[in-house]
Amino acid sequence: MRPIIEFCVNNLTPDVEKIKEELEKDPELDVVEYGCLGHCMTCAEGPYALVNGEVVTGETAEELLENIRRAIEEMEEFGF
Repeated sequence: MRPIIEFCVNNLTPDVEKIKEELEKDPELDVVEYGCLGHCMTCAEGPYALVNGEVVTGETAEELLENIRRAIEEMEEFGF
């Protein structure tokens, strides 16, 4: 199963949009965008995404990208 990375449209700052576009280039990932993911407090605090349903955050968009990749690696390690 390919990892699913979900983004909230309300959290798509220009920097987060760039990392979303970068992730979309990877054919091993499913990247989707929704109007709302229901994590409004997290969304208001800074960049975040869901990776296979788990909240992943970062202080910056770049840190978010690093944390998304780390989450994917960890899930693959444990067979998720």
